[in-house]
Amino acid sequence: MRYRPEHKAEVHQKIVKDASRRVRTEGLNGAAVAAVMRDTGLTHGGFYKHFGNKDELLLESLREAFREIVDNLAHAAEQSHPETAWKAIVKAYLSPEYCDHPERGCPLTTLAPELARVDKRMRGEILAELVNYKDRMLPFMPGRRAVDKERSFFSMFSTMIGAIEIARLLPEPGMREKVLASARDFLLRNF
Repeated sequence: MRYRPEHKAEVHQKIVKDASRRVRTEGLNGAAVAAVMRDTGLTHGGFYKHFGNKDELLLESLREAFREIVDNLAHAAEQSHPETAWKAIVKAYLSPEYCDHPERGCPLTTLAPELARVDKRMRGEILAELVNYKDRMLPFMPGRRAVDKERSFFSMFSTMIGAIEIARLLPEPGMREKVLASARDFLLRNF
């Protein structure tokens, strides 16, 4: 049976998207090759038609996760007035919806400790994604000078990442919302 020329690219993207969701939900080991391939309806052997090894899949799935969160946050910011775009980012990032669905969110909220322990080669690739994340968010950050915007980015994102991590530990939705609301209020009042 012959496939359309774009079939392989479509299957590849489906594998990457599934692995990206799994990695954000279950950690770096969550993107087990057998599970990812099973979910996409392929065999374990078919994996090597798309990737040289599991690290390639992990890197592509992380790139997809960063691209997805950056696109979502940039979209929220672009729907706001330029002077308050950063507030839209804070509200979107610290929403209960985002907190309750790690598979759609920022990979840093679930993976930061694991990413800090990856091998040197992967760490360089991940650093490039972090720099891209920061660079895409800087135009929306409060501050007049580039250095002020960068300081705002690091302060705000560190606070938001920590708030999401803590909120996800809590069993009750009301408790989670209290953590998120506290961080949201703090950031919206202090920048």
